[in-house]
Amino acid sequence: MELPASFVDYTRSLLGEEEYEKLAVALQQEPPVSIRFNNEKWKVQDEGLSAVHSPFDRVPWSSEGVYLDERLTFTFDPLFHAGCFYVQEASSMFVEQALRQYIKEPAIMLDLCAAPGGKSTHARSVLPEGSLLVANEVIRNRSQVLAENLAKWGHPDVVVTNNDPADFSALPSFFDVILTDVPCSGEGMFRKDPVAIEEWTPENVEICWQRQRRIIADIWPCLKPGGILIYSTCTFNTKEDEENVRWIQQEFGAELLPLEVREEWNITGNLLKDESTGTVHLEGIPVYHFFPHKTKGEGFFLAVLRKPCIETDENETKKAWETINSQKSVISKSTIARAAKKKGKHAGKGVPSVAKELMDVARSWVRDIGNYSLLTDAETVYAFPNARLEELEALRQNLKVIQSGVSVGEVKGRDLVPAHALALCPVLLRDGAFAVEDISYEQAIAYLRKEAIVLPAAVARGFVLLTYRGVPLGFVKNIGNRANNLYPQEWRIRSGYLPEELRIL
Repeated sequence: MELPASFVDYTRSLLGEEEYEKLAVALQQEPPVSIRFNNEKWKVQDEGLSAVHSPFDRVPWSSEGVYLDERLTFTFDPLFHAGCFYVQEASSMFVEQALRQYIKEPAIMLDLCAAPGGKSTHARSVLPEGSLLVANEVIRNRSQVLAENLAKWGHPDVVVTNNDPADFSALPSFFDVILTDVPCSGEGMFRKDPVAIEEWTPENVEICWQRQRRIIADIWPCLKPGGILIYSTCTFNTKEDEENVRWIQQEFGAELLPLEVREEWNITGNLLKDESTGTVHLEGIPVYHFFPHKTKGEGFFLAVLRKPCIETDENETKKAWETINSQKSVISKSTIARAAKKKGKHAGKGVPSVAKELMDVARSWVRDIGNYSLLTDAETVYAFPNARLEELEALRQNLKVIQSGVSVGEVKGRDLVPAHALALCPVLLRDGAFAVEDISYEQAIAYLRKEAIVLPAAVARGFVLLTYRGVPLGFVKNIGNRANNLYPQEWRIRSGYLPEELRIL
């Protein structure tokens, strides 16, 4: 690859001649392939993560991340579609360390720039039980991809939104944790993404660091006093990294927090030179760079900052919540099954409530139903944790919510059809709610292509949960001579062929 001359000059001056040459060599090499397992999904088939890990090298800073010897044919791996693992760049898994070291109690977390969902799915696996994750993406079509990946991951305490950072101003002091993996110049992804090289210019770097500051300025009031901001980029330069961190400190009085890291991880510290001496103070400034010639992964930068705990902020937070609560009606068991108003052509027309008998059916499908409320949105029934209903209402009042909780079923005529998301949520799907049929690899691929499936004659009629190697894939409606495929049309495998050489887990 041919790197931009301005990038070469700047990065050489940043790292020094010797380190830059090592980086340049690394950028010509094939990037490693890494995935992160969904331990909840493997528990479904009584295979712990340790059993799966044995053939792979562990990502040392991630409890569930592994390196692969070669890239798999992910598109044709049913376990990938079932949400058993996520393909994620290894360096970015370092976010786990910030969450594990500083978030010990249930928290409300915002992943502000979340698509396609690598860090969101990771965060949801790491956060303490009882936490709520809000995953946001400003671009509409990317927010749909985000919602799909989170649905496959299978956690009910997640809300997906499609908003500009400035829109969150309606929720002051709302979040305990905010992850800002801000849009950047993408220097750290050069060897994986040739487009990043083509688009890189010094001017774009200038645009990026200014945009990043605007994003932080917009979202900072939404962080609770004492709350944690995780700032990250996939770039090398100090303008988007250290200089922006220093700006956050100076502008908002934020405290820069250290992380415990191991020497063998080969993480690089501060690269910002002292303006008075022209030297770099590597010690005492806790920021974390990943360089591909030193760590097994791509370029990544992370810093953790704490918002000041100002005494007056407590009153401000209380007032903010009073304002939010005054804008909504009190949530009670009698109102949680209300229907929303349809948008578009049905705007302004009320949608009838889902029939009681269908709501009873939905309840029979949900494990530990006492911990969840069944809500309705048009003709969809979804489950959401009781403990976070107040926060959900505040989010719905002020933001564009794409997805909340887990879809349980959709009304079709007189029937409630089980939602695909329910099949992929082991914590929610009640054992014995549906007949189960384990299918072969060939059948699984046909199902994921949304092709017709023929089940053995002994399989019960009606809705059947298909599994592959014991892991739920989704539902069909068995009518005897065939089974109607209920896999989401927009998620289907579009390729009509199988590679000659399959590499799957």
